[in-house]
This record gives sequence, C-alpha cells and structure tokens, in this order.
Amino acid sequence: MGSQRTVVVFGAYGHTGRFVVAQLRERGFVPVLSGRDADRLKELAASRPGTDVRPASVDDPVSLDRALAGAAAVVNCAGPFATTAAPVIEAALRAGIPYVDVAAEIEANADTFTRFTDRARAAGAVIVPAMAFYGGLGDLLVTAAMGDWTAADEAHIAYGLSGWHPTAGTRAAGAVSRQRRGGRRVRYAGGRLEYHDDDLPTLEWPFPHPMGPRTVIGEFTMADAVTVPSHLSVPEVRTYMTAEAARDLSDPDTPAPAAADEQGRSAQTFLVDVVVRSGGSERRAAARGRDIYAVTAPLVVEAVDRILTGRTRTAGVASAGALFDAPDFLGALSSHLSLELSP
Repeated sequence: MGSQRTVVVFGAYGHTGRFVVAQLRERGFVPVLSGRDADRLKELAASRPGTDVRPASVDDPVSLDRALAGAAAVVNCAGPFATTAAPVIEAALRAGIPYVDVAAEIEANADTFTRFTDRARAAGAVIVPAMAFYGGLGDLLVTAAMGDWTAADEAHIAYGLSGWHPTAGTRAAGAVSRQRRGGRRVRYAGGRLEYHDDDLPTLEWPFPHPMGPRTVIGEFTMADAVTVPSHLSVPEVRTYMTAEAARDLSDPDTPAPAAADEQGRSAQTFLVDVVVRSGGSERRAAARGRDIYAVTAPLVVEAVDRILTGRTRTAGVASAGALFDAPDFLGALSSHLSLELSP
C-alpha cells in the first residue's frame, strides 16, 4: 500500500476523468494521471503543475504496474470497460490496492462480478464496479429506500433527465454493448438478466414535484440491473428513461455536453426517482442534481475516501449499496445532490 492520498486515475483526460481528477484535488487527494494517450495526459497536466503523469495501456501489464506503483487506489474512467476493466483490475490486485470504476456497461459489470468475486474475496481486496451515476447512485437509492427490508418484490428506478448529450465514451460503450447483445435489448426479470427483441414500452411516470408526470421509455435497462441484484433480494429491477433523453441518446447528431459553468458542468439536470415494493407496502427515494457526468466524480471520490479510511461493510467485488452505509453515503453528498427519502 502506497501513500494514502495518492490515487491513480486511468483515463484521466476523458470527460468524466477530468471531473474525477478535479474532485480528488478538491478533497485533498493527490491524483496521478494515467491512460494510453501520453500527449493528452501531458496537456491535462500542463494546467495542473506538479501533477504526476504515468502513461499506460491495457495491452501492456508492465506499464499498468508502473502506473499503480506506490498508489493507494485506482479509479478507472476509461471505457469501453469491456476492454479496460479486467486488465486494470488485474493490475490493482497485483499492487494490492482498491479498484473503483465508472462503468455503465451492463455486460462489463456482470463480467467483473463473475470473473473476480472469488479472487477478490480471498485476497481481501475491494473492487467496486459502476460507482457512477448509472449503477452506483441507483443502487444507493434503492438500498436506502429498502431500509430494514431484507427483500422486496420489485424495484423501479426512473431517470428524469432534462436531456442527454452523450460523450464520445458513452457512444463507444453503447456500441460495444449492442454488439455483445447482438442488437437485442436486456432486462432484469425473474431474478436474472433476459435478452429480448420486442420493442420497449412507453408509459407515464409520476415523478415528484416539480417535474411531475413525464413520458418515459420502459425497460430502458441500465447498470442498476447488475448492481442492485448483486446484494439485494429483488427479483424484478426495472429502469425507465425520460423520452426526451432517450431521443437525444439515439440521435447520432446530438452533440457532446458543453460546459455551462466554471466547474465545467453542463446545464443538464436530473431527478432519479426510486420505488421499491414488498407485498402491499411501498417505499421511495429520490435524488436531484446537475450533470450526470459531473456528479459521478463526488460519488467516486466519496467511495475512495471511505474505502481508504475503512468505512466499508465487506470486501471483494461489491456494489455501492453493499459496501457502504447508503443513507450516510448519500447524506455526505448534500452539496451535490438533493435527497428525499420516505419510508
């Protein structure tokens, strides 16, 4: 274990990676910039004098080992994670440090659980996939809403996005996922991931005030379909996306997000509304904020801080809700999220 404040960010020059680097610095960590493109790393470091730059490639294990040497943890922001997750996890295991990523790819996250659960548990290592807006935030909200329930019949996660300007990384990851699925769609039902060819349903979701009812695309499955069932007994996990955001994502001409404030955040706003049901009872949780890519950074850095200070509930491959005290974790993000929790 190296310096407890040194954190390698693999894919540091990407859109989300830049937010993570900035948040690490704000929280008093020492980010190390890593990734395949040495020129882009140097360009990023030029605006942050004294920042360590360590180029590395997932095709070169030795370069990854050099990048992680002496670090306390590694955050993987470089997609597609179907390509990058396993090599960076292997390097983290060799270095004996925690691994956290921001993968939204359903199959890549499922692969992480399948491939590394036994090894990570045996080593006492901490590996956290999908510690991001998709996968991490939804899992924390569902876990918080569950409260003292040990099981539920169903969990619904509705994403109320004002719009969605996808990054190049989002588009690349989506292309990889579609290829892996053979163009099919995916849902989590009956306690397992199912692949299907039928069209996605359209319905109305009753978002809380002030958003109110909105048309959403049903079964718009995100990484929550992996993270939530990984530790909660919920056989049905359904996710929904506002129709406007879904159209933005599917339109190849939708531009990438543009900065609208001094922090580099876009003008996009979001409301994540969660409902869990058991028998005739229902519990809800909701979170509001701005910019789905920017808000991933405080989620990631809070996770890193808690891991390195021993505020975790387990070891091995674990989602956010399994690893952390969900209500306390969400409460710590009060400057980035507005939270509503109703039993």
